[in-house]
Amino acid sequence: MLLKRTNIEDKLALESRKSGAQEHIIDSVYQLLKEDNAREEQIQARLGGKGNAVDNAFDFDLLETDRIYHLDQIKKICIDYRLRFLDSKYFKGEIPMEGISKIKSLEKDHGITIEGFKIIAPSKLFRLEDKDDPLLFAPIGNGYFYLIHRWGNDLHPLRKALAWPFKSIVNLTAVVLLISYLCTLMVPEGLFSKSSSQAEFWIIYFFMFKSIASVVIFYGFALGKNFNPAIWNSKYFNA
Repeated sequence: MLLKRTNIEDKLALESRKSGAQEHIIDSVYQLLKEDNAREEQIQARLGGKGNAVDNAFDFDLLETDRIYHLDQIKKICIDYRLRFLDSKYFKGEIPMEGISKIKSLEKDHGITIEGFKIIAPSKLFRLEDKDDPLLFAPIGNGYFYLIHRWGNDLHPLRKALAWPFKSIVNLTAVVLLISYLCTLMVPEGLFSKSSSQAEFWIIYFFMFKSIASVVIFYGFALGKNFNPAIWNSKYFNA
């Protein structure tokens, strides 16, 4: 049976519901504006410009509260799925026209110029083009962000599980211990002596653990990898 791909917007909305952030739901439908080349260029410039800390003066009566997320909720999702939450200027993919149209619609409805855009996406999307599920946000203030647009494909259904070992050194050690144990079970009995024993098993397991741990450590240092809590909002490749 094929596994369903993970929709990171749904996961973020679930996290929001768990924290009780949707006590007052406002139903609002956005009206898409006609293409305005001058305004689009200004928006593109702001998307690629400096992400200085700003609080956009949205009209809260016009906002959909199920699209408002606190920084703590965003951080948790980024750590769980090994994603980054960075200024839009670091994003190397292409912002779709639908997202630009939503920004124009928001600016018209609220009578403001939106700045300080942020994007949730996998690390590789901040270096080269890809298609995995970016989310575009604008800051509201007091640690809250408004989700403007999501595009691309959903994340792989196993991404959270694959990212779990990189949440902490404890998780990574546990995975290395498990892999070492499974590899030790695959070693044929009597390979190193005529009679197998419990002591021989644990000696092989010890050396197997050392070998796998060495590869993991080398891989981490060689590629500048770090744990999820350290990279979720870092703009540096080798954070």
